[in-house]
Parts: sequence; structure tokens; C-alpha cells
Amino acid sequence: MKILIIEDERSLSEAIVEYLDGEGHLCEVVYTFQDAVEKIELYQYDCMVVDINLPDGSGLDLIRLLKKEAIQGGIIIVSARNSLDNRIEGLEIGADHYLTKPFHLAELNAHLKSIYRRISFQGSNELILNEIKLIPDEHRAFVLDQELVLTKKEYELLLFFISNKNKIITKAGLAEHLWGDHMDSADSYDFIYTHIKNLRRELLKKGCNDYIRTIYGLGYKFDVT
Repeated sequence: MKILIIEDERSLSEAIVEYLDGEGHLCEVVYTFQDAVEKIELYQYDCMVVDINLPDGSGLDLIRLLKKEAIQGGIIIVSARNSLDNRIEGLEIGADHYLTKPFHLAELNAHLKSIYRRISFQGSNELILNEIKLIPDEHRAFVLDQELVLTKKEYELLLFFISNKNKIITKAGLAEHLWGDHMDSADSYDFIYTHIKNLRRELLKKGCNDYIRTIYGLGYKFDVT
């Protein structure tokens, strides 16, 4: 899961990133309202963790902007404010959850996974597409009930493909989603071809249909039509 952390308390944001990285998520961090606006205008995130009190604006106004612009992704508010009015307002304007500081990082992770299941898998703990089955919480993948042996990036690539089935995805889009916005400076995306080649080999080895299509000049498509 790709997550944007919008939190100006450096020690807390560092702790969140360290924990979520350990859980297999890809995290990016900003500390101000304006930096958050720039990020969400340029990149897509599965979930966003938003502090209400930012040094140059309100996290609530940021959520209103996300909803106004129809920007996709789950939203969790984290705040030292614990009044009922604040909680109700945050949820009514579009947040999925409201966590009051201090909170347990494991609880934050549980909410993130719950949101991702709801958005991507209709709330199910398993994602099944034809002969492929994924168990996201366990980072496991199966073809015809045979478990695949995949690297972390190969698994994330398969999950991303299935979540965006039948859509053309550019090489830049794949790189940015799986490796973060620092890929903007990459000289080439040849390494993506290697990951896709390895993933395709493992799928075919277990008897899977070859769904990965190269769309020349554009990118790739996981075609299950």
C-alpha cells in the first residue's frame, strides 16, 4: 500500500514511517499543508494519514480539498483534539477514521488495511481473479491453489496489476507507485521490465494464463477481458 503521511511532528511521523515500512507499506512524508497539496496533485496514494494541526493550514481543509477534487484514497485523521465535535466534523467531511493522539501504531495499521480492503477488495480478506488468489494481509499469492514464490516487489507488482486490471499503466506510473516519487529522476525504467519478466515467469510456471500485455509506446496492461 502506498501511503502519504501528513504530520508536522517529526518524531511521530518518523515512528509511523518506520513501523509501516516494516509492515511492507511504501510511505512518503510531508510536514506542511502546502507540501501536501503539491504531493496529492502530482501523485496517487492508496491512503493518507492527516494531522489536523499543520503549521500553515488545517488538515480538515485539506480533506475538503481532496473531496472537492475527487481525489481517490482512504483518509485517516490523527489529532490531539478529542472533542466529539472535531471527530464528527472530520468524519462528515469524508475521513474514514479518526485517531486521537497518542495512538498505537498497530491500530493505525489495522485501520489502513481495513480501508484498503474496502476500497480495493470490497472488504474481503482475499482477492480472487480467475485462477489467481491474493491474501494481502499475509503478502501471499496463489495460482490454481499453488503458492507463488515472489519477491516483495513482484508481489506488489501483481497486486497493483490486479487492482488496476484492464487499464493501461505507464512505466512511470508503475515505478512511482512501487518505488515512490524519487523515481522521477530515474534515467530509465528498464528495471521494471526485469520485474515484469520474473513475475510473468512465475505465473506461467504455475499454469496461469498470460494476462500481462505490453502496450508499445505506452506501458503495460493486465488484460483479463
